[in-house]
Amino acid sequence: MEYLPDHNCRYKDVGYWDERYKTEQSFEWFGDFSKFQHLLEQHVKKEDDILILGCGNSSMSSDMYDAGYLSITNIDYSSVCIDTMSARHLAKCPGMTWHQMDARKLSFPDASYDVVLEKGTLDAMLVEEKDPWNVSQDTACLIDQVLKEICRVLKPGGRFLSVTFAQPHFRKRLYARHDYGWSVRTCSYGDGFQYFLYVLTKGEKLSPEDAALERRLLEEAQALPTEVRTQESDTEAFLDSIDL
Repeated sequence: MEYLPDHNCRYKDVGYWDERYKTEQSFEWFGDFSKFQHLLEQHVKKEDDILILGCGNSSMSSDMYDAGYLSITNIDYSSVCIDTMSARHLAKCPGMTWHQMDARKLSFPDASYDVVLEKGTLDAMLVEEKDPWNVSQDTACLIDQVLKEICRVLKPGGRFLSVTFAQPHFRKRLYARHDYGWSVRTCSYGDGFQYFLYVLTKGEKLSPEDAALERRLLEEAQALPTEVRTQESDTEAFLDSIDL
Protein backbone atom coordinates (compact mmCIF):
# COMPACT_ATOMS: atom_id res chain seq x y z
CA MET A 1 0.00 0.00 0.00
CA GLU A 2 1.06 3.55 -0.63
CA TYR A 3 -0.88 5.75 1.79
CA LEU A 4 -4.29 6.41 3.30
CA PRO A 5 -6.21 9.59 2.47
CA ASP A 6 -8.08 11.72 4.94
CA HIS A 7 -11.24 13.59 3.96
CA ASN A 8 -9.28 16.62 2.69
CA CYS A 9 -7.22 14.65 0.16
CA ARG A 10 -4.17 14.90 2.40
CA TYR A 11 -2.11 12.05 3.76
CA LYS A 12 -2.35 10.56 7.20
CA ASP A 13 -0.77 7.70 9.13
CA VAL A 14 2.39 8.02 7.02
CA GLY A 15 4.52 7.81 10.17
CA TYR A 16 2.71 4.61 11.12
CA TRP A 17 3.53 3.01 7.80
CA ASP A 18 7.09 4.35 7.92
CA GLU A 19 7.71 2.42 11.15
CA ARG A 20 6.18 -0.75 9.73
CA TYR A 21 8.24 -0.50 6.53
CA LYS A 22 11.41 -0.48 8.66
CA THR A 23 10.64 -3.80 10.31
CA GLU A 24 8.05 -5.78 8.40
CA GLN A 25 8.75 -8.33 5.74
CA SER A 26 6.68 -8.31 2.59
CA PHE A 27 3.02 -9.29 2.91
CA GLU A 28 1.01 -9.85 -0.25
CA TRP A 29 -2.69 -9.06 0.17
CA PHE A 30 -3.45 -10.18 -3.38
CA GLY A 31 -1.21 -13.19 -3.51
CA ASP A 32 2.38 -13.19 -4.69
CA PHE A 33 3.41 -12.43 -8.25
CA SER A 34 3.03 -16.06 -9.33
CA LYS A 35 -0.74 -15.86 -8.74
CA PHE A 36 -1.30 -13.35 -11.55
CA GLN A 37 1.89 -13.71 -13.59
CA HIS A 38 0.02 -15.55 -16.34
CA LEU A 39 -2.25 -12.52 -16.80
CA LEU A 40 0.57 -10.01 -16.61
CA GLU A 41 2.50 -11.83 -19.33
CA GLN A 42 -0.41 -11.24 -21.72
CA HIS A 43 -0.18 -7.46 -21.35
CA VAL A 44 3.42 -6.62 -20.38
CA LYS A 45 6.49 -7.23 -22.52
CA LYS A 46 9.89 -7.93 -21.02
CA GLU A 47 11.33 -4.84 -22.73
CA ASP A 48 8.58 -2.48 -21.54
CA ASP A 49 9.38 0.52 -19.35
CA ILE A 50 7.31 -0.12 -16.22
CA LEU A 51 6.26 2.23 -13.42
CA ILE A 52 5.02 0.61 -10.19
CA LEU A 53 2.75 2.96 -8.28
CA GLY A 54 2.75 2.71 -4.48
CA CYS A 55 5.25 -0.13 -4.29
CA GLY A 56 5.11 -0.44 -0.49
CA ASN A 57 7.15 -3.36 0.85
CA SER A 58 5.74 -5.82 -1.68
CA SER A 59 8.13 -8.27 -3.34
CA MET A 60 6.33 -7.80 -6.67
CA SER A 61 9.08 -5.59 -8.16
CA SER A 62 11.87 -8.03 -7.41
CA ASP A 63 9.74 -10.99 -8.49
CA MET A 64 9.07 -9.28 -11.81
CA TYR A 65 12.76 -8.46 -12.16
CA ASP A 66 13.63 -12.12 -11.61
CA ALA A 67 11.07 -13.01 -14.31
CA GLY A 68 12.91 -10.80 -16.82
CA TYR A 69 11.21 -7.40 -16.48
CA LEU A 70 14.35 -5.33 -16.00
CA SER A 71 13.17 -1.76 -16.68
CA ILE A 72 11.19 -1.03 -13.50
CA THR A 73 10.73 2.25 -11.65
CA ASN A 74 9.16 2.11 -8.19
CA ILE A 75 7.50 4.99 -6.37
CA ASP A 76 5.87 5.37 -2.97
CA TYR A 77 4.78 8.31 -0.84
CA SER A 78 6.86 7.05 2.11
CA SER A 79 10.53 8.02 1.96
CA VAL A 80 11.30 5.38 4.60
CA CYS A 81 9.70 2.74 2.39
CA ILE A 82 11.75 3.83 -0.61
CA ASP A 83 15.02 3.93 1.35
CA THR A 84 14.33 0.51 2.88
CA MET A 85 13.32 -1.17 -0.37
CA SER A 86 16.14 0.41 -2.35
CA ALA A 87 18.72 -0.83 0.15
CA ARG A 88 17.10 -4.27 0.24
CA HIS A 89 17.19 -4.78 -3.54
CA LEU A 90 20.16 -2.69 -4.67
CA ALA A 91 22.53 -5.62 -5.12
CA LYS A 92 19.92 -8.09 -6.32
CA CYS A 93 18.23 -5.85 -8.89
CA PRO A 94 20.80 -3.49 -10.41
CA GLY A 95 19.22 -0.82 -12.58
CA MET A 96 15.82 -0.95 -10.87
CA THR A 97 15.09 2.52 -9.44
CA TRP A 98 13.19 3.79 -6.39
CA HIS A 99 11.73 7.27 -5.86
CA GLN A 100 9.73 8.96 -3.11
CA MET A 101 6.85 10.62 -4.96
CA ASP A 102 3.25 11.79 -4.70
CA ALA A 103 1.10 9.80 -7.13
CA ARG A 104 -0.98 12.93 -7.79
CA LYS A 105 2.08 14.82 -9.03
CA LEU A 106 4.39 12.46 -10.86
CA SER A 107 7.68 14.10 -11.78
CA PHE A 108 8.14 12.07 -14.98
CA PRO A 109 7.74 13.59 -18.48
CA ASP A 110 4.69 12.89 -20.61
CA ALA A 111 4.61 9.51 -22.36
CA SER A 112 7.42 8.02 -20.29
CA TYR A 113 6.13 4.50 -19.65
CA ASP A 114 4.70 1.56 -21.54
CA VAL A 115 3.06 0.21 -18.39
CA VAL A 116 1.90 1.69 -15.10
CA LEU A 117 1.10 -1.01 -12.54
CA GLU A 118 -0.57 -0.71 -9.15
CA LYS A 119 -1.46 -3.46 -6.70
CA GLY A 120 -3.72 -2.33 -3.87
CA THR A 121 -2.65 1.31 -3.98
CA LEU A 122 -6.04 2.64 -5.07
CA ASP A 123 -7.71 0.30 -2.58
CA ALA A 124 -5.67 2.03 0.14
CA MET A 125 -6.88 5.41 -1.10
CA LEU A 126 -10.48 4.19 -0.90
CA VAL A 127 -10.17 2.37 2.42
CA GLU A 128 -12.19 4.88 4.46
CA GLU A 129 -15.13 4.99 2.06
CA LYS A 130 -18.24 3.53 3.68
CA ASP A 131 -20.31 3.19 0.49
CA PRO A 132 -18.50 1.91 -2.64
CA TRP A 133 -21.50 2.97 -4.74
CA ASN A 134 -21.09 6.59 -3.67
CA VAL A 135 -17.45 7.61 -3.22
CA SER A 136 -17.04 10.92 -1.40
CA GLN A 137 -16.17 14.00 -3.42
CA ASP A 138 -12.77 14.37 -1.74
CA THR A 139 -11.73 10.79 -2.43
CA ALA A 140 -13.10 10.98 -5.98
CA CYS A 141 -10.93 14.09 -6.42
CA LEU A 142 -7.87 12.18 -5.19
CA ILE A 143 -8.48 9.19 -7.47
CA ASP A 144 -9.13 11.46 -10.46
CA GLN A 145 -5.84 13.30 -9.91
CA VAL A 146 -3.94 10.02 -9.78
CA LEU A 147 -5.63 8.57 -12.87
CA LYS A 148 -4.97 11.73 -14.87
CA GLU A 149 -1.29 11.54 -13.96
CA ILE A 150 -1.20 7.88 -14.99
CA CYS A 151 -2.72 8.82 -18.35
CA ARG A 152 -0.18 11.58 -18.80
CA VAL A 153 2.91 9.42 -18.26
CA LEU A 154 1.65 6.50 -20.38
CA LYS A 155 2.91 6.24 -23.93
CA PRO A 156 0.32 5.96 -26.73
CA GLY A 157 -0.87 2.37 -26.62
CA GLY A 158 0.46 2.02 -23.07
CA ARG A 159 -1.40 0.04 -20.43
CA PHE A 160 -2.44 0.83 -16.89
CA LEU A 161 -2.77 -2.41 -14.91
CA SER A 162 -4.69 -2.33 -11.64
CA VAL A 163 -4.76 -5.31 -9.25
CA THR A 164 -7.56 -5.03 -6.71
CA PHE A 165 -10.29 -6.62 -4.62
CA ALA A 166 -12.85 -4.33 -6.25
CA GLN A 167 -15.46 -5.94 -8.48
CA PRO A 168 -16.22 -4.36 -11.89
CA HIS A 169 -19.52 -2.78 -10.82
CA PHE A 170 -17.56 -0.74 -8.28
CA ARG A 171 -14.23 -0.05 -9.98
CA LYS A 172 -15.54 0.69 -13.48
CA ARG A 173 -17.43 3.64 -12.00
CA LEU A 174 -14.02 5.25 -11.49
CA TYR A 175 -12.17 3.95 -14.57
CA ALA A 176 -14.70 4.17 -17.41
CA ARG A 177 -14.38 7.81 -18.49
CA HIS A 178 -13.75 9.30 -21.92
CA ASP A 179 -11.52 11.97 -20.36
CA TYR A 180 -8.87 9.37 -19.58
CA GLY A 181 -8.71 8.20 -23.19
CA TRP A 182 -8.47 4.48 -22.53
CA SER A 183 -10.44 1.27 -22.83
CA VAL A 184 -11.22 -0.92 -19.83
CA ARG A 185 -10.81 -4.70 -19.79
CA THR A 186 -11.36 -6.92 -16.76
CA CYS A 187 -9.59 -10.17 -15.87
CA SER A 188 -9.81 -12.19 -12.65
CA TYR A 189 -7.79 -14.79 -10.80
CA GLY A 190 -7.90 -16.74 -7.55
CA ASP A 191 -9.45 -19.93 -6.23
CA GLY A 192 -12.65 -19.31 -4.30
CA PHE A 193 -12.02 -15.65 -3.50
CA GLN A 194 -11.65 -13.67 -6.73
CA TYR A 195 -9.16 -10.87 -7.35
CA PHE A 196 -9.35 -8.59 -10.36
CA LEU A 197 -6.84 -7.24 -12.87
CA TYR A 198 -8.04 -4.24 -14.87
CA VAL A 199 -6.23 -3.49 -18.12
CA LEU A 200 -6.72 0.07 -19.38
CA THR A 201 -5.17 0.74 -22.77
CA LYS A 202 -4.39 4.33 -23.71
CA GLY A 203 -5.72 5.40 -27.09
CA GLU A 204 -8.54 2.84 -27.26
CA LYS A 205 -12.22 3.77 -26.91
CA LEU A 206 -14.53 2.68 -24.16
CA SER A 207 -16.76 -0.23 -25.03
CA PRO A 208 -20.44 0.65 -25.69
CA GLU A 209 -21.28 -0.84 -22.30
CA ASP A 210 -18.70 1.26 -20.46
CA ALA A 211 -19.66 4.39 -22.39
CA ALA A 212 -23.29 3.81 -21.37
CA LEU A 213 -22.18 3.44 -17.74
CA GLU A 214 -20.39 6.79 -17.90
CA ARG A 215 -23.47 8.50 -19.38
CA ARG A 216 -25.70 7.03 -16.70
CA LEU A 217 -23.42 8.17 -13.89
CA LEU A 218 -23.27 11.69 -15.35
CA GLU A 219 -27.06 11.81 -15.61
CA GLU A 220 -27.41 10.62 -12.02
CA ALA A 221 -24.96 13.27 -10.82
CA GLN A 222 -26.84 16.02 -12.67
CA ALA A 223 -30.14 14.85 -11.20
CA LEU A 224 -28.95 15.15 -7.60
CA PRO A 225 -30.75 17.90 -5.62
CA THR A 226 -28.80 21.12 -5.33
CA GLU A 227 -30.45 22.34 -2.10
CA VAL A 228 -28.14 22.01 0.87
CA ARG A 229 -29.79 21.95 4.29
CA THR A 230 -27.72 22.74 7.34
CA GLN A 231 -27.80 20.66 10.47
CA GLU A 232 -29.15 23.66 12.38
CA SER A 233 -32.14 24.09 10.07
CA ASP A 234 -32.89 20.37 10.27
CA THR A 235 -32.82 20.57 14.05
CA GLU A 236 -35.08 23.63 14.11
CA ALA A 237 -37.62 21.96 11.82
CA PHE A 238 -37.62 18.88 14.03
CA LEU A 239 -38.20 20.98 17.16
CA ASP A 240 -40.99 22.95 15.50
CA SER A 241 -42.83 19.71 14.76
CA ILE A 242 -43.00 18.73 18.43
CA ASP A 243 -46.36 19.43 20.05
CA LEU A 244 -45.59 20.54 23.61
